[in-house]
Amino acid sequence: MPVSPPRERFLHLLRAAVTEGTLAKLTLGKPCGVDPTLRNLFARPVQLRDGARVCLTWRHATREVTRNLPPTEAADLLDGLLGSQFLDAHLFTATAHHQFESNPGGRPRLRSLPARPDLVPSAPGQHDRTKDHVLPGATPWLQDLGVTNPEGRPRAGMAGKLSQIQHFAALLQPLLRTAFPPERAPEQDGRPLQVIDAGSGKGYLTFTLAHLLGPGFRVRGLEARPELVAFCNDVAGRHGLREQLTFVSGRLDPARDEPCDILIALHACDTATDDALALGIRAGARLLVVAPCCQHELRPSLEAPPGLAPVWRHGIFRERHAEFATDALRALLLEWAGYSTQVAEFTGAEHTAKNLLLSGLRQRPTGAPAKAQAVRDFAAAYGIRTQALARHLSFELTGAAGAQQ
Repeated sequence: MPVSPPRERFLHLLRAAVTEGTLAKLTLGKPCGVDPTLRNLFARPVQLRDGARVCLTWRHATREVTRNLPPTEAADLLDGLLGSQFLDAHLFTATAHHQFESNPGGRPRLRSLPARPDLVPSAPGQHDRTKDHVLPGATPWLQDLGVTNPEGRPRAGMAGKLSQIQHFAALLQPLLRTAFPPERAPEQDGRPLQVIDAGSGKGYLTFTLAHLLGPGFRVRGLEARPELVAFCNDVAGRHGLREQLTFVSGRLDPARDEPCDILIALHACDTATDDALALGIRAGARLLVVAPCCQHELRPSLEAPPGLAPVWRHGIFRERHAEFATDALRALLLEWAGYSTQVAEFTGAEHTAKNLLLSGLRQRPTGAPAKAQAVRDFAAAYGIRTQALARHLSFELTGAAGAQQ
């Protein structure tokens, strides 16, 4: 009986591991696709409330993309990635470590080694029971906000919200440590550091922020709906947080001068994100964190970059480019304004399609000429002549007006 080629043998082993529950870890490396930012892909089994899933994480140069798929669907997807996007793979199972290696034009090779004891899969269901979160589900105020029950489990319909809150906490914690090192006193000019959450809603993430920061900060949630302001203040009072955490009725005024050391604006619609960023930049905030939403401003005037004109008639392509162009321009303007920026996935796409988290850490003086030119070059590529954040910052997108630019 003839021996099948190495790639087919490896894919058979991979599918069996994924579908039979023996997968411990998979790494796909040596990228060969068209995306120059793609570095590798990791896969591991997880046990979610909806059942067994395979967690796939694509790691790019500056971002990560994660998807949780049913085993059969994950196996089908991985079948197509080996050879089209990645040349090498390492598969760890309960019984062996399989290495698949190939080179363009060369002969592929498959090797099998003994299993690594430290990568033997856990028993089903162990993932949910033992995973440590920065913010445990049993945190008391999560119960009063209607997210979890007394056992720390999500209430009906709130599993996605709890996942979002915990992922936000995990993303924010290292940013806070960098912006405000533990060895430095949490105060500025003799006052507690000031935090603004613009559009705080029911306060899920405002409470999370106060929980992570501790008593040295004063966190203020701005919310236009008075009934939510009253509700959140009541919950804060019940848990002894009113000195540290307060909610007020109103909207953010980007032209107002007020102390702000951390600015948070999550899912602020359209140019409200720009208003929030402008206030934080004007106040010299050390940390800015926004999750943009409904990026409508640029779409009507956006021009097709070279080569995209034939597909520009499709509304979905135009809409996605408008979202990308808006948020990429914001990131470049932040860098010009003296911030180092990061872009990450806020939460899984199964919870919300608006899942981009843009953060900025203040590091240097504003107005670097090279940064200004990068902003203008990007704007020119899409025909962008005006944009809300640029207007707030008095940044001329189509010329070099202003000495600071």
